[in-house]
Amino acid sequence: MSSAARIARLEQENADLGAELASVKQQLDWFKRQLFGEKSERRLDIDPALQRSLFERFDVAVPPEKSAETETITYQRRKKQRDHAVNDSGLRFDDSVPREVIVVTDPVIDSLAESERDKIGEKVTYRLAQRPGSHVVLEYRLPVYKRRDNGKIITAQAPVNVLERTATDVSLLAGLLIDKFAWHLPLYRQHQRLQQAGIQVSRASLTTWSNRAIDLLAPIVEAQYRHILQSRVLAMDETPIKAGRQQRGKLRQAYLWPLYGDADEIVFRYAPTRAHHHVQDWLKDFAGTLLSDGYEAYAAYARNNPGVTHAQCWSHCRRHFEQAQESDAAASEALTLIGGLYRHEQIIRDQALAGADKLAYRSRHSEPIAQAFWAWCDEQCHRLDLRPQDPLSKALTYAGSRKASLQVFLGDPEVAIDTNHLERSLRPVPMGKKSWLFCWTEIGAERVGIIQSLLVTCRLHGVDPYVYLVDVLQRVGMHPASGVIELTPREWKTRFAADPLKSDLSRFDR
Repeated sequence: MSSAARIARLEQENADLGAELASVKQQLDWFKRQLFGEKSERRLDIDPALQRSLFERFDVAVPPEKSAETETITYQRRKKQRDHAVNDSGLRFDDSVPREVIVVTDPVIDSLAESERDKIGEKVTYRLAQRPGSHVVLEYRLPVYKRRDNGKIITAQAPVNVLERTATDVSLLAGLLIDKFAWHLPLYRQHQRLQQAGIQVSRASLTTWSNRAIDLLAPIVEAQYRHILQSRVLAMDETPIKAGRQQRGKLRQAYLWPLYGDADEIVFRYAPTRAHHHVQDWLKDFAGTLLSDGYEAYAAYARNNPGVTHAQCWSHCRRHFEQAQESDAAASEALTLIGGLYRHEQIIRDQALAGADKLAYRSRHSEPIAQAFWAWCDEQCHRLDLRPQDPLSKALTYAGSRKASLQVFLGDPEVAIDTNHLERSLRPVPMGKKSWLFCWTEIGAERVGIIQSLLVTCRLHGVDPYVYLVDVLQRVGMHPASGVIELTPREWKTRFAADPLKSDLSRFDR
């Protein structure tokens, strides 16, 4: 090999090593940011001159950002009411635990004349009830009588319980579920709280009661799932969860797949993997617009189902350019253009535009910015200094390969510009994992999906989850199976919220 060829080879190797080093540094900077830096993707310092010149260059208009305004707000807030709950089959408690006494009457016994009966004592049973923040025991006194004519012993029947043969009131069941899955308080901490209140109850009993209560709610979630599949626009995503033992000391990596319908309902479906076929399993014969991130499984489903239009998320597209701006200042231009799209979406929300008006606004204002963005991307792709491994090149490739899906929202006013509404709704799952960490079994992970489906949907519809669960847990056993859709939070809000079923504990509420 000649010296010239050897020098050329060494120069090429040096260039390759330099490129590899730059890529590793970019990855290291990204990891440092995840660990120690701000994770927000918001742009805090935008050069106004750059912003104006960029939009002027592509001859598009963008509304200015609103300046921050301050105002003084005065209001009165209703004083919070504390509710209490407690229960267990081996229930034990000391005198420090408050009790509310319920004297039970029985129509059959009351129909007997005083001369036909002699009261010989009382039968006492206990159920643990809950008010948020404290616990109380409901003491049921069931009169026991002896008939004078035949000597037969008769006892008043205790009120029907949600979980028969347990010392649990429905208020406790609702409290256990909300504390764990809405406020992320694991059962072992709830168990410690009971002990500190002077109540001895098995921790295993808390788990069993929670599981049985969730199983009662499963048909409601299935009805909500079927209704979501009828949506014209459906958003879908996936989030990891540890579920089931893989080997000693290691749990399996599984996933919850949230489906968000256009009636503001959400259902979490459990799957042991992230395989493509789960999308087909959950969506079945769905026909409409599927809104998702850039995961290939959703695009593959849309390609295989002619009745499905695939729309993708601008927020995910933006993240790639946000990560690239540290290594290439040109990425800020993409963020400025995408920011223009989002400011127009904010105007649409402020003006409450919908239907044809919303579509017309997007056509006049958002579509020119989107075309300017694609023109800018084409310019960047012709740069000679960009290498395939550069973050900006990857961002351009990500956006360019999804151009058609990213533009679906411009032609359909019902399609959102991103999946942020879905990501906000699935947030309780990753937040909860910081407290309860994992699910010991796959069945447990399925139950997490069931209860989170209802709790998140309650929040989306402004329904108090405690009132909802106390009502539905009592109603589900007597409601006709054909009308189970009426017990979903969306329907329940209009049918039963005005006069919900309550716990016996409500008798003592002041």
